[in-house]
Amino acid sequence: MIDPQRPHKTGDFVYDARQELAGMLADGLDHPSTKPVLAWGALGAVAGAMLPFVPVGLGLAAGAGYKFYKRVKPD
Repeated sequence: MIDPQRPHKTGDFVYDARQELAGMLADGLDHPSTKPVLAWGALGAVAGAMLPFVPVGLGLAAGAGYKFYKRVKPD
């Protein structure tokens, strides 16, 4: 889900992802996507700490990347 105050999705995933990331970087924690992406990143890091074969950094990236994808993907 892209911020409703920003332009609507175009159907081009790369363009939409760049716009969403730019909005997250510009607005910080005020952007509606930042907190869920950070929360999923934290959950991934915890999972990475508990699983012996997954590094914490990989878990963080996987969790944040998954949530970012789910927020941007075309419906």
